[in-house]
Amino acid sequence: MEVRIGTSGYSFEDWRGNFYPARIAKGKMLDHYQAYFNTVEINSTYYRIPHPAIMYNIAKKTKPEFEFIIKANQNMTHQRKQIEAPAKEFLESIRPVVDRGQLKGILAQFPWSFKFSENNLRYLTVCKNLLQPHPLFVEFRNDSWMRRETYEAMKENGLSYVSVDGPRLQGLLPPELITTGEVVYLRLHGRNADHWWGGGDLRYDYLYDESELQEWKDKIERLKGQAKKAYIFFNNCHLGQAVKNARQLTRMLDI
Repeated sequence: MEVRIGTSGYSFEDWRGNFYPARIAKGKMLDHYQAYFNTVEINSTYYRIPHPAIMYNIAKKTKPEFEFIIKANQNMTHQRKQIEAPAKEFLESIRPVVDRGQLKGILAQFPWSFKFSENNLRYLTVCKNLLQPHPLFVEFRNDSWMRRETYEAMKENGLSYVSVDGPRLQGLLPPELITTGEVVYLRLHGRNADHWWGGGDLRYDYLYDESELQEWKDKIERLKGQAKKAYIFFNNCHLGQAVKNARQLTRMLDI
């Protein structure tokens, strides 16, 4: 099983002096990043659909073997109304990455308020159809989705389940590694329970220790032979902690 580890975004000002040189130009951050990692999540597309030229300029800075996962816009995951036109605009915006063969999937991260229902389950397939032919990785925040019907429907419709690590709070997903396809997808958000609800960026202020990462190392290794590939992204981006943990897990998995 091929394992690729990266971070959820790379262009953070508070990574200066932690991961990036203090005076690095913003346009050189990706150059520095790809010296350590071979994949990244682009999360800025959630907030605003960029012009294709922006995505072209991002992709052209990377080596051909570098891989991108791009986050779906909030129109699709949070507003969920009249999504056809925004979906078309989104696909056009990421075309430069697709043309280079570097787009490996789209991440759809739904809010905690998006709970399991038959209608919501069908909505996932609507999203997939609008974003074809790209693989769709679906992240839930509400633990109501932890059920057999979810996994069976996702397998049947070619949707990939995103496993998560977060605070151990009621209503959030537990730390289970689940796969509904050939690709394992794991996002680690940190376990800052005190700031999770309404904490803004501080919810991602967390540094995993080795014992916590060991839990995931063991789970990942047990899936070898059951999946072809695994993506692992650290979203505890506050002050560059995601980089530290991503490099630490890379060493632990002997990648």
